[in-house]
Amino acid sequence: MNMTPPQSICILRFSAIGDVCHAVSVVQAIQRQYPKAKITWVIGKIEAMLVGDIDNVEFIIFDKKTGLKGYSDLRKKLNNRQFDILLHMQVALRASIASLCIKATQRWGFDQTRAKEGQWLFTNHKIKPQSQPHVLDGFMAFAEAIGVPVAPPQWNIPLSTHDNLWAHSQLSHEKKNFIICPSASKAERNWSTKGYAEIANYMHDNNYQVSICGGPTDSEKQLAKDIIQIATAPINNLVGDTSLKQLLAILKHADLVLAPDTGPAHMSTTVGTPVIGLYAHSNPGRTGPYNNLNDVAEVYHQHLPNSEWGQRAKGPNLMDDISVAQVKSRLQAWL
Repeated sequence: MNMTPPQSICILRFSAIGDVCHAVSVVQAIQRQYPKAKITWVIGKIEAMLVGDIDNVEFIIFDKKTGLKGYSDLRKKLNNRQFDILLHMQVALRASIASLCIKATQRWGFDQTRAKEGQWLFTNHKIKPQSQPHVLDGFMAFAEAIGVPVAPPQWNIPLSTHDNLWAHSQLSHEKKNFIICPSASKAERNWSTKGYAEIANYMHDNNYQVSICGGPTDSEKQLAKDIIQIATAPINNLVGDTSLKQLLAILKHADLVLAPDTGPAHMSTTVGTPVIGLYAHSNPGRTGPYNNLNDVAEVYHQHLPNSEWGQRAKGPNLMDDISVAQVKSRLQAWL
């Protein structure tokens, strides 16, 4: 699409961590194409803790937990500003309502098929339809729509010297480092405690230091304790001890990561660390670690062999069908 270089672009993508990681590659591709454009990103509070210091981007926090006040605050922060372009990259209805606070000449949304929850009502331009895209490719179509050439994704999320040094202090300098990020946002997407423990033992036997990372919630701390209790290998427990930036630094300096469908899998991709993904509920071709789609251990297609592209498999114990042998076979390529 030939177009005059835009002077101002607003990105609307609140959540989640994995999707925001995908969006970073889009924002930075736009910056390379339009270095003079002023970019504003309306983003979630937690997600901003990870990416809110990216160079030459203005971040405006939308806190969905504050209810109606969040929309009022967003309107005040934007103060009736006018953008050349809005890239409305989140189909949730709350995002579309928030988009009403953003004035823009061009309002780009998903194509008719993907514009769920009435998103098409809030936009005046649609990105092109795509056949079975990864989420990142779907986002990248927004950049392409406004004249950015298609290219492999790149990421540059800043990390401070302090965070890098802290990560170095937590990791082995004699062995390679294997990181398990065992907990997804929904417990049904977690693999079995026994499975994680057996893989920890296996990687220790292959001369890796094994660390477990995760957030500060009680459920994540308990899962880590359960894994450590079952495992015979020594495990470095960092669950609840890292900020998002420190976690990113840990993942950057690690050699290999194991994770289910969760944000740290995509954080690892942004820093170039290979990921073995564990998938049962969502199609890994759509939501898997972008650079390691051939390395996933998955049973999604076993449960939904003829599924629609975005369809989720339902059931409380689907992840248990991923075998330890299946995961080991994926790991062996990296040992």
